[in-house]
Amino acid sequence: MPLLECVPNFSDGRDMETVDAITAEIESVDGAYLLDRSSDEDHNRSVITFCGEPEPAGEAAFRAIEKASELIDMTKHLGGHPRMGATDVCPFVPLRPGDMQIAVDTARRLGERVGSELGIPVFLYEQAATTPQRKNLADVRRGQYEELQEAIGKDPAREPDFGPNRMNLKAGATAIGARQFLIAYNVNLDTDDLAFAKDIAKKIREAGGGFPAVKALGIDLGELGIVQVSMNLTDYSKTGMETVYREIERIANEHGCEALESEVIGLLPRAAFEERFKSDLKLTGFTDSQIVEVRVKEVISG
Repeated sequence: MPLLECVPNFSDGRDMETVDAITAEIESVDGAYLLDRSSDEDHNRSVITFCGEPEPAGEAAFRAIEKASELIDMTKHLGGHPRMGATDVCPFVPLRPGDMQIAVDTARRLGERVGSELGIPVFLYEQAATTPQRKNLADVRRGQYEELQEAIGKDPAREPDFGPNRMNLKAGATAIGARQFLIAYNVNLDTDDLAFAKDIAKKIREAGGGFPAVKALGIDLGELGIVQVSMNLTDYSKTGMETVYREIERIANEHGCEALESEVIGLLPRAAFEERFKSDLKLTGFTDSQIVEVRVKEVISG
């Protein structure tokens, strides 16, 4: 049977009891293997990565989404990262070539169940999208929780694929999809100028005429007194970490500041990583267990 990676993002990076409870739901499913979890207070977001065959992976995702809907209240949520729901996104990633349709089918089954059983509006995105307009997550999440709350039920273009055509005020809405490997990669700058970070993000992201397969935004890291260029690299074969790091470093140096460090959130494929990145890209906190092939082997063999 094929293995799918699942990488749900939850809108809480501050209450570890909440994140623990969500993680426990995933671990309660036989055949679902926890690979990684990461929480960020400034983003107010947690990313949990697990894998399994399609049926247990879908069941574990459902239980996690259900628990998040119980514990996270979107009417009170604040954070630096764009979001529209307690479970903001839930993508499935095939771990071997040729299994994308299995990931798509798993995402659609989960979306139908979340919509009908939990009363949460579900939008299918990336490879699972039912229309080209919803393939890009940024288009699905446009305006975040607040704008979607006003538009859903009024604008036909914002009608969900599954679930009620109205916002679930507490749990928000959820995007469920299937995609290739995505690398969540951040670069921190030694300045508190948020406008500068946003300007760099605009220059390097594909939508702004920058690098292909790059999504980027500028984020204020609050008490640290610095800013961050936060990125999703959606196809590392087109644009990898080194390419974006060098460009961010170049722009920063031209303006008299420095790239302090970079970080990978979650896992990445072996082909996207070189050992020298730890020093050349000032990559902090990275371990070999963040290489997905290594981590899957560790967890399943263990």
